[in-house]
Parts: sequence; structure tokens; C-alpha cells
Amino acid sequence: MALTAEVRFGLIGCGRVAPRHAQALRELPGLRLIAVADQDAGRARQFAATYGAAAWRTDFRDLLARDDVDVVTICTPSGLHASMALEAIRAGKHVLVEKPIALTTADADAMIAAARAADVRLGVVLQNRYNPPLQAAYAAVRGGYLGRLHLGAATVRWYRPQAYYEDDWHGLQAMGGGALINQSIHHIDALLWLFDEPVASLFAYTGTLAHRMEAEDAGVAVLRFASGALATIEGSTVTAPRNLEGSVAVFGPDGAIKIGGTALNRREIWEIAAGAGEPPPDPPDPPSVYGHSHRLVIADMAAAVREGRPPRTDGHAARQSLAVVEMIYESVRTGLPVHAAPPPGGIARPGAVQDAGAPDSSPRPAKVLRSGGARRRTEH
Repeated sequence: MALTAEVRFGLIGCGRVAPRHAQALRELPGLRLIAVADQDAGRARQFAATYGAAAWRTDFRDLLARDDVDVVTICTPSGLHASMALEAIRAGKHVLVEKPIALTTADADAMIAAARAADVRLGVVLQNRYNPPLQAAYAAVRGGYLGRLHLGAATVRWYRPQAYYEDDWHGLQAMGGGALINQSIHHIDALLWLFDEPVASLFAYTGTLAHRMEAEDAGVAVLRFASGALATIEGSTVTAPRNLEGSVAVFGPDGAIKIGGTALNRREIWEIAAGAGEPPPDPPDPPSVYGHSHRLVIADMAAAVREGRPPRTDGHAARQSLAVVEMIYESVRTGLPVHAAPPPGGIARPGAVQDAGAPDSSPRPAKVLRSGGARRRTEH
């Protein structure tokens, strides 16, 4: 595709996050929203009228059949991401999917492989990586201003009322409606992005503590990275009466950083070695946890399509946080520590442009560590 060509989008799922995509497409030059699809005809019709789409449908496959759609954006419930993405890829469309990329690493791997085989771009919305404070934190860590990281934490203390879980997917395990894979995965992604090394092992607990729902509304995990560094993950929707904290923190021998705010948009701790320079001012708090950076994700996706390169947050990048959540659920299921061997080619560099033709460096499936039928912890 020519570098100046218009990139035409179709959007599937006109729910709560979809307006952020549609507004960005309306504002960004050289991008256009062509058609939308939603199983609710009234919602699809209204969405198309509001955001200037030429057509709306109730069957997303009608959108995939259109020759005037280059990129399909998937904003549906998490449990539908993989199947819809695979159909879109097979139809020859580039795909941008909301987080999480899928519910299992097996499905994520299938999406990555299908996109590579079809020579289309696969992007995942990990918008917080674009936030200036998190970008500054990443640069400080990569620049060595904290020293080698030895401790970290991803914390999500949010609240959702029971009514939030009374729809057709929130709170359902099979749809990815739990607090870890749904609310907390952005913060888990940020933690892994800053550490930039494989998780060697973890142990976890989850619970359904304050809601009538199938999936977890609270979870905690302790991680050991390949270097021996430790980190914790705490994610919940039980901290009534409101969201209290969403943050990621990292600590090294030479300093400490904690990024919080409504959407990982504010420096709460910034104690680092001299010489790092002053980071840019923090942006104002956004009106919601979605933040302000969807526009940057979508602009990069369009650039990736024009330039024939992977998006900055591609399938490999999104797979990392999903793999950790999958390990957490396995630890909860077995009551044991879970270990994952490093990928054969090393961890995909988060935030870096990946080689579209590179082999898939997927870690081997997580395995539970046992010794003579008894539980044992391992040191890695």
C-alpha cells in the first residue's frame, strides 16, 4: 500500500470501547470508517450515523466480505476476539483487536501464525504503553537509571457494582470476564514491558469475593523472573465504593518508579539516578480508565499497514501478558507453583518493531512443578 493511501476501517462491536476507535478514525487524516457491525441492529444503525460510517450490518461477516475495508477493528467481548480475528485474517483483512488478544495462548498463536501466513498485520490495543509517563519509565529502565530491576508490582484496586456483571459476558469465565484477564491485563502488560524478561515461575490465588459471578473478582500472584527478580500482581473489582488505584511500580538498586493515575498517566514515584533528564509533564487525568492513547494505537496500525511492518503492539507483544494470566489460572486450578520455560528465541522485545517474517518465539506450555506427588517450590 502506498504511504499516502487512505486506510479504510471496518469496526465490529459497537459497545463501550468502540467510540474511542470511531472518534480517532474521524480525527486522524487519511483514515476512514467505512462500515460497522453489531448484533443489535439499533445500536449498529445509531453508531454508524453518529460516526459517519457508510454502512452498518448485524452480521460481521458481511463486513468482512467488503472490498472497501482494509482493516477490521474488533471491539467485541473478549471471548469472541480469537474466532472473529481468524475469520477476518482469512478474509484477507488486517486486524486490530482490543485487549486481551485472546483467552488462551493457543488461540493467540493461531492468530499470529494466520496473520503471518496471510501477510496481513495483527495489532492489539495496549494503549497505555503510549502514555508519556510510561514511555518515560520505559526509557529510564532501558537506560539503566534504576540499575537491574529486582522488584515490581502491578496493582488494580477497582470497583464494579453487581449490575456490571448482569450482562451476557462480564463475569463469565468462558468469555474472559474475570478481574485479571479483563480489568488487570493492561497493568500486567506494563509490568512485563518494563521488566523486559521472561517470567520463570509464579504462584497465585483468586477468589469470587464480592459479586455473584462465575469468574474471579480478585486475584493475587507472586512472580519470579528469569533473573531472579520478584514481582506481585494484585487485581480486583471489589474495592467499594470506587476505583482506588491502578498502578505499576518497579524498583532497582539505583531508584524507584511508580506510575498510577486514572489510566497509568501520572508519575507517583520518580526517584532515579541523576542524569536521566526531566521527563515530560504528566498529561491530565482522562475521564475514564481507557485513557487518551487509542488514537496513537490506531495511527500506528494505519502506518504499519501502509509500510508493511508489524504494529508496535503486535500479537507477540500482547501474548506475553496473556501467557502470565494463563499461568495464574493454572496455578489456581492446581494449587501449585507454575513454571514456564523461556521462549527458544528469547522474549519478544516489548515496544520494539517485530520482524514480520521472524519465527514465532512462543514459550512452551506452562507446566505444574511436582515432586513425588508433593508440592514443591523452585528457585529460578
